[in-house]
Parts: sequence; C-alpha cells; structure tokens
Amino acid sequence: MDGTVLVADDDRTIRTVLTQALTRAGCKVHATSSLTTLMRWVGEGKGDVVISDVVMPDGNGLEMLPKIQQDRPDLPVIVISAQNTIMTAIQAAEAEAYDYLPKPFDLPDLMKRTARALENRNRTPRRDEPVEHADGPDELPLVGKTPAMQALYRLVAKVMNTDLPVLISGESGTGKSLIARAIHDFSDRRTLPFVMVTGSELSDLEGPARVLARVKGGTLLIEEVGDIDEEVQARIVRMMDVPGEHVPRFMATSQGELSAEMEEGRVRRDLYYRLSGATIQVPSLRERVDDIALLTEHFLTRIDREGGSARWLSKEAAELFRAYSWPGNVRQLENALRRLSLTARTEEISRSEVEAVLGNQPETGPILRGGDTEKLGTSVARHLRRYFDLHGNMLPPPGLYSRILREVEAPLIEIALDATGGNQAKCADLLGINRNTLRKKITDLDIRVTRRRKLM
Repeated sequence: MDGTVLVADDDRTIRTVLTQALTRAGCKVHATSSLTTLMRWVGEGKGDVVISDVVMPDGNGLEMLPKIQQDRPDLPVIVISAQNTIMTAIQAAEAEAYDYLPKPFDLPDLMKRTARALENRNRTPRRDEPVEHADGPDELPLVGKTPAMQALYRLVAKVMNTDLPVLISGESGTGKSLIARAIHDFSDRRTLPFVMVTGSELSDLEGPARVLARVKGGTLLIEEVGDIDEEVQARIVRMMDVPGEHVPRFMATSQGELSAEMEEGRVRRDLYYRLSGATIQVPSLRERVDDIALLTEHFLTRIDREGGSARWLSKEAAELFRAYSWPGNVRQLENALRRLSLTARTEEISRSEVEAVLGNQPETGPILRGGDTEKLGTSVARHLRRYFDLHGNMLPPPGLYSRILREVEAPLIEIALDATGGNQAKCADLLGINRNTLRKKITDLDIRVTRRRKLM
C-alpha cells in the first residue's frame, strides 16, 4: 500500500495496532485520540484515507463526515464503531462514509478495505445531494455484533437508497418486516407511505388498484409472498409492471427459500425474478448465539423504561437462555423476557423461573425447508451459502476456514464430553484424537468441563 492514513481512535491499543500494521504495509500513519486534531490534519490537506471511531472524547466521528466531504470530497473515510446496531451502519452510509466496520474488527479485513480505499481514493462515489437524517424509530430491535448481523447491516445500508425490489427471507420472528421498515424509514422515500399487505388484500380484482392508491409511490411490502396463490401472484406481477410517475418500491418477505419454491412450482418465475433485485437473508437466533446476551440486555432495558421493573438474568439463567434453541427467534425472546419481568420474585431472574417460562427444550427443525433426514453436509452447505449471500458482492473477512471449523468443533467436543460425563480420556477415545490434543482444544475453544457420573 502507498499513501498516508489518518487514524482517530481514543483507544491507545487500537491506535498502536493500526499504526504498526499500516506502517508494515508501506503506509505513512498519523494517529490521534482527538477529533479536533483529525479535522486540523484534514484541513491542512494531510492524509489519503481516514480511519475514525464514532464515539470520541471531543465529539462524534459521524458528525464530522459532512465537513470532511465538503472540504475534501475525494478523501475516503472508513468508520469503525463499537455501537453494534443497524443505526450506526445506516448513519455511516447516509453521511457518505466510504466503508463501515464494527468493533471488534478483523484486522486483515480492515487492511484490505484500506488498500481498496487508497486505490479508489480519486473515484469515491458521491450522491448529488446530501441526505437529511430520517425521523425513524428511536431504537430498532435489530441488534447484534455477530458477523452475520454486521454483514446484514452493511447490506441494508447499501440497498436502502436504491430502487431495487428487495426480497427478505428468514424464519418467523427474526424481524423481516422490521428490516423492510428500516430500509424505508432511512431511504429517499421516507416521507411517503409504507404499506404492508397480505395476499388476501390483493385477492379481489380491485385490490391491486386500492393498494397502489394507498402507497402513493412509497414502499409496498408484500408479506409471506410464498404463501400467496398463483392467481394473486399474477396480479402482483402486473402491479409491478404498471408504468407511471408514482411507482412504489416493492419488497416482499418469505419464511421459505423462495428460489426452491419457484423450482417446485409454488412461486411464479416471473414474480421471483421481479422481486429478487436484492435479497436479504435474516439469520435465525440460534445462528447468532453470541447476540442473545446483547438482545436480552436491550429488551430488559426497554421494559424498564416502559415502566416495568428493573430485572437482570442470573448467571445460570443467562446460560439457559444461551443454550435454548429459540424456535420463535427474537420475538419469542422478547415475549419471554416480558413475561419474566412480570413474574420474577426478585430483581435477579433465576434459572428455575426461566425454565418455568420456556418449558422443555423444543426440537429445532431444519432452518429452511430441509428434511428430518437431511445430511449434515447438506445442512452445512446451506448455512455457508446463506453466510456468503449476506455479504452481498463482497467476500467475508479472511480466516473463514478456521472460523467455520471452530463453530463445528466446539459443539462436537462439548456434546462428546457430556456423553462421557466429562471424562477426557473416554472423550478423546470417542473422538479418535490424542488426549493432549483434546486438552488443547478445550483450552483454545474455552470449553467448560464438568465431571459427573455417566451410566454407559
């Protein structure tokens, strides 16, 4: 890499790591913990790329972007932030940031993006006019720090100001309609209506005309399009082909894999190809287990603000929340917490109280229309395809091989240890690996081992 990078972050460790990595890559680096200093450097014409945190001691990095764009329109700014919500990604996109990464970021990925910014610094894409901040919901319950959710945020930020139709797929309770609403509320159509319809509202001959009159060129969300009969699907196709000045933006949600339903003849091909201009796959909660604690804190704080009692989960209760399969996804999680906030005897919610609300661990079916006899390899392949799709036209961060192996290896060892009562010698023999290898993996994967008697 060749160029000068300005780094602004109040974390000394991050400044040091970035300075060392960028210097080794051949860049000159100026690092600071102050936005004031950063803006002075920008004003002096220094730097070819900026890497800036959002929350700084003397201001908000996102609020500085319009000034940077005004003074140095060809200076790319990469925003990094520990605020792991969709709002940050959207605000970064609206402020015309070159790129956005959540903390903790993957260093090789950030280096790759910085190199791309240096190569393209004279071709930074610009919109003709600045976009005012939308008056959307104060807090969207689209919270997550996992790679899958962060990739989803970036994809939402990319498609929100296009006119492409959007197809949003995911299990019930994952927040598909919330994502559609977020795209509308932060798009150029935000002052126009957002209308949600089901197939029944389009079932009579006048239904499409009534709906188009309501949406008035705004956004039309068709819910669970895969459940709509073929005659109504044909009406939707004709709706999408109606010419005029006030053509709405079309979005649709689906619990199933719509491409598979098309191949099976349940969804018209012409409808599928019209709706799938951009596709967003929303991960289930069990696919982003590391977000459960974040979501729990988010909902308990919201319940407290709404006049409920201040509550928190005990360590044991939190472990049960993490281990539960959540077939109803985020909606089920919120409902469980609302019930627990009413029924818990003390401020700390106990494991037994969680067990009373959640009941027995339910069986988890296939993520998307598989079969009970589906092979593990097929299921993994489906998961990986969805993971790649979430990144749109970008590759996932480097290190994918080790991350995927870790995700498979950890539950395999945990289940094997449980089956052998925590006996590491028996577990190593069961797995067919050396006992020292098993011990190292237990340490590296941070697996908790509990010894108990096991009838075998």
